Amino acid sequence: MAAITVDNDSEGWLTLWIEPLGEDRWLRPGERFVVRSDYSGDESAFTVQYWANADDRAAGIENVTVWIDQGDVYPEVVDSEGRVIECGHQRPAEVDARWRSKLTQPPVA
Repeated sequence: MAAITVDNDSEGWLTLWIEPLGEDRWLRPGERFVVRSDYSGDESAFTVQYWANADDRAAGIENVTVWIDQGDVYPEVVDSEGRVIECGHQRPAEVDARWRSKLTQPPVA
């Protein structure tokens, strides 16, 4: 089994994105999640990409993407106590509302 640990050592939110699924999980300062894959081969199972944009940074949000490069694209994500963490975990209500409103707006022509 391959595993990678993601720690939030920032003072704000860290959004953990799982790709190619487009799933998000949110870590509070000091939290740790582990992404686990069924892959046991010789190549790296994951690629990690850290990124930020001006709007996220202004809101105190940092982002890290874990790309599943090998094995099943549906990894298991657990917290420091071994509990499974699902997509949308701890997503702030205001972010959830903003994303939902964008989904219901008609496209701009």
